[in-house]
Amino acid sequence: MPVPFMEKPDAPSCLRNREPILGVLRDHFADRRNVLEIGSGSGQHAIFFAAAMPHLIWQTSDRMESLAGIQAWLDETELPNTPVPLDLDVMGAWPTQCYDAIFSANTLHIMSWSEVEHLFVRLPEVMTGDAMLIVYGPFNYGGRFTSESNAAFDRWLKQSGAHQGIRDFEAVDALAGKAGLKLLEDRAMPSNNRCLVWRR
Repeated sequence: MPVPFMEKPDAPSCLRNREPILGVLRDHFADRRNVLEIGSGSGQHAIFFAAAMPHLIWQTSDRMESLAGIQAWLDETELPNTPVPLDLDVMGAWPTQCYDAIFSANTLHIMSWSEVEHLFVRLPEVMTGDAMLIVYGPFNYGGRFTSESNAAFDRWLKQSGAHQGIRDFEAVDALAGKAGLKLLEDRAMPSNNRCLVWRR
């Protein structure tokens, strides 16, 4: 059902990073069919990627408080491959369907580390046997920031919430390995971000 008189949420970063991310998705999701996006935020990534890749069913999800905003974008675009968003908190109930692709952008540094750990523990439950996972965002390497802007961003995150912070690539990749995922690509992105690609 359309959301009446709702001002749609706007995340300016989506406009800046969507084209580079789409390049990664085109390379790795060309043979995929069903995508679960974890932490869809405003919903702007979803409508852009779903429109650009109509062969994909793009399933949005986020915590309950974000769903109305996501639905407002879905209602406006009326794409046939964007189902109603799912209520998904990584520490709560997960979908019962399995997906051959998982995507998440700018979420791991917002979650607490225990939530990140729980995310990777639960991922295999919603992944098909050959599923792929793509995660976009900033990462540290060897325990160090890759730029001063990332260091400043990390300070801002921790001021906003002590549980937040840029994650170490090695620690995240170790969680992925425990979940049965193998790293396929670690691609540099604009603004000192990365796209990490794993396959089950």
